[in-house]
Amino acid sequence: MSDGMRDESKNRTHDNGNDVYKAYFDEMPVLLTIHDRDLRILDSNKHFRDRFGDATGKYCWEAYKGRNQICPQCVTEETFLTGKKLSSEETLTDMTGREIPVIVRTTPILDSAGKVKRVLQVSTNIYEVKKLQKKLHKTKSHLLQLFNEVPCYITVQDRDFKITDANRRFREDFGEDHDPRCFAAYKHRSEPCLMCPVAQTFEDGKSHRSEEMVTSISGDQHNVLVQTAPLRNAAGEISHVVEMSTNITELRQLQDQLTSLGLLVGSISHNIKGVLAALDGGVYIVNSGLKRNDMARMEEGWDIVQRNLGQVRNMVLDILYYAKDRELEFSPVDAVPFVEEVFSKMQYKADDLDIELEKDFNPDAGVLEADETSLRAALINILENALDACRVDKNKDKHRVSFGVSGENDHVVFTVLDNGIGMDQETREKVFSLFFSSKGTEGTGLGLFISNKIVQEHKGQVEVNSTPNVGTRFTVRIPRLQEKAEEAA
Repeated sequence: MSDGMRDESKNRTHDNGNDVYKAYFDEMPVLLTIHDRDLRILDSNKHFRDRFGDATGKYCWEAYKGRNQICPQCVTEETFLTGKKLSSEETLTDMTGREIPVIVRTTPILDSAGKVKRVLQVSTNIYEVKKLQKKLHKTKSHLLQLFNEVPCYITVQDRDFKITDANRRFREDFGEDHDPRCFAAYKHRSEPCLMCPVAQTFEDGKSHRSEEMVTSISGDQHNVLVQTAPLRNAAGEISHVVEMSTNITELRQLQDQLTSLGLLVGSISHNIKGVLAALDGGVYIVNSGLKRNDMARMEEGWDIVQRNLGQVRNMVLDILYYAKDRELEFSPVDAVPFVEEVFSKMQYKADDLDIELEKDFNPDAGVLEADETSLRAALINILENALDACRVDKNKDKHRVSFGVSGENDHVVFTVLDNGIGMDQETREKVFSLFFSSKGTEGTGLGLFISNKIVQEHKGQVEVNSTPNVGTRFTVRIPRLQEKAEEAA
């Protein structure tokens, strides 16, 4: 073959190769354009021309953005300056005015000297991706709204019981500026709860439920029904647990009212028979004294009747305290003689328990308006609680309870201080809850509940300060004048 024929064959092969690559360039299912340093379009593929027309010679910003000047932060210009491959997300406008979201990627085309001579711009239509993203965002927003507006407390916790996410209702009632661990946020504890449904779910992967008492940042206590569910990662491992707590306080209050009445009836039923028998005995003695005209015997029987009638009266008052509000009968009460009487009633129990009962009565405590019977019962309950706190404390050789009274301008202040077992914060917050007792089966959980109720009915307040293994101080403030306290309220 001659040299001329070889050259002709070589050129034909080269031309055929260019045609092939031109065909590839035209049929690529993306928008392809080649730009010069002035950012004019030198060439484009068929896909681009179908959407934007023949833009050869036009500036890129006028060809597919309808602008009259270069775009800010132009990646094509940046590629000419730096020689780097770059990408960005843009919105193009085709011949019909339709906006097309694209991912733009630029590639430098170098000359023989290694300088950027041209830039290839590849724009990929991401309309469907954007559509899916928008749909996903809408779904996520809807789910987030549901998450926040669900009428219960929802938290997501990791294996350290750290709250990694929480809904709006939880954040409103328990705040965000606290220890992020659930037992600290819900119960102000320093360590996990003994029977934790979240821990159980991490252990066996099953849903668990329990009923708990929690305390909000405002100090309000709520009965909640807790249910947990595992959240798994891509590997199927439990990474988090979602805990849902439904407030059932009102339901429990209704149940407590019914239970309270039943418990009261059960707790006093065995005493009623004894009181009735004693009344029968007293009446018999009175009748026999009348028949014999024996005044001493009549007085003996009448004392028995009066004493047992007083017990019946106290039982009835207890039932009224728990089952129905009783109208208090306020009258002037001299504080010091009043507490002397309360002290004498508790002295015998303190002696039986070998606990020193001290009194700190300020003679200038003064007079207050009170229902003497109910206020006496409230203070006795608090004193009995203090004696029990000392009785169950095995860490000290000697125990004492101090009972005091003093006067302020508008209040009379009663104090009960003991060096018993003390209480942690969780116990302090629950101490006035109905049926809550820190004494296990020994306590009914009624005494301090009713004491707090009586003090509130007197427009007063009870403050509790306590330290575990050190002791507890109850401070009861009762207004001197009920009418003045009502006006202030």
